[in-house]
Amino acid sequence: MNFLSGNLKSLYFKYLAAAFGSALITSVYSIVDMAIVGQYQGPDGTAALAVVAPIWNIIFSLGLLMGIGGSIILSTLRGQRDGHHQYENEYFSSAVIGSTALGLIMWVLLIFFDKELFIFFGAKGNLLALAQTYIIPIKFVLPCFLFTQMLAAFLRNDNAPTLATIGVLLGGIFNIFGDYFFVFTLDMGIFGAGLATAIGSVISCIIMLTHFLSKENTLHFVIPKHILQQLQKIVITGFSTFFIDIAMGILTILFNRQIMAYLGSQALSIYGIIVNISTFVQCCAYSVGQASQPIISTNFGAKFGHRIKETLKYALYSVAFFSILWTALALLVPNMFVKIFMTPTHEILQIAPPIIRMYGLSFLLLPFNIFSTYYFQALLKPKTSFVISVGRGLVLSGILIYLLPLINADYLWLTMPITEFIVAIYAVIHMRKCTKSLPIESRS
Repeated sequence: MNFLSGNLKSLYFKYLAAAFGSALITSVYSIVDMAIVGQYQGPDGTAALAVVAPIWNIIFSLGLLMGIGGSIILSTLRGQRDGHHQYENEYFSSAVIGSTALGLIMWVLLIFFDKELFIFFGAKGNLLALAQTYIIPIKFVLPCFLFTQMLAAFLRNDNAPTLATIGVLLGGIFNIFGDYFFVFTLDMGIFGAGLATAIGSVISCIIMLTHFLSKENTLHFVIPKHILQQLQKIVITGFSTFFIDIAMGILTILFNRQIMAYLGSQALSIYGIIVNISTFVQCCAYSVGQASQPIISTNFGAKFGHRIKETLKYALYSVAFFSILWTALALLVPNMFVKIFMTPTHEILQIAPPIIRMYGLSFLLLPFNIFSTYYFQALLKPKTSFVISVGRGLVLSGILIYLLPLINADYLWLTMPITEFIVAIYAVIHMRKCTKSLPIESRS
């Protein structure tokens, strides 16, 4: 298995390139949609998609829960037991069954309770109508979004990262051209953006499914003998990655409500832009974690500690690059993002830069904190990963969202920079501790 004997530098960067494309699943659709809709319908369109954003967080997080949790266990078992895939495939099959059940639940909720959900997420008046219009075509294919996340994780661990990337890119390319064609050429407005997104997700899912027709495929559906125990282990292992996305959805709801209470709809439209920038920064962090995870998990099962440390080194270099890049862009050219995502008014261009700059300080540590959850998961340290994901995703950030505006309404935008700084201290301490204790023995 090349995870155990291949050149780590070339292996890691090959997987990083592929994982970066796969991670775009969570951002391509929402970013392109917001840019096109913002240009067509102005700040209201951008604000409406900010209301829809928690739906994406929930769906994608459920796919990650099954995909990352199941694939980490699969890789660890393969590191211990080369060539014996029956037991590992029980975890793959349990993840498929779990994904199907979760997809059906989300399908029912979105079909019958979309209005109630969007009101809870902060929608009012015209924003509610726009959000409901956007989601109509997505209702028909909603499980595809969840399955693309789950499948991408297993494809990376089955030596097919490139196929996952191709699936995402082709679906994303269709979405880009489809958005423009449906929204502007056919004058379908926000409904057209939802239609392009729905079709793009189907394309991505179908392409990934072709892996199961290839000779290189080692993933096979079997009847799990202990499905409840396996699902429990998958959930425990994948929970931290799941919570990163679900927490982003929760935070978006909290931010939406606090922004409307203290700052108004124009600030909410700017936050809609921030959500998409932050999603893309998170995707960069996901790509580092997802590139590292199969290598680290497999070598952890084989007790090759020296290979884990070398992989960690490359991962931290990648994290540093993304941190500096996105922080610099947020500080230096904030209105560039505004002009990408909407046709702004003069007032929007005036108030956006300080907001984006304050929030953008969080990008300096966000990639490291997210990568650390993948690292601890790969080392089967779910408790440490749990503390980081819950701390940054809900506890610290949730408290600060409500406390900071009481001091000054504009301090709301410092919530995430303060949260990421505190969490990073905890992550560094435990990463050093876990890395020092890695096994160094080799297998004969």
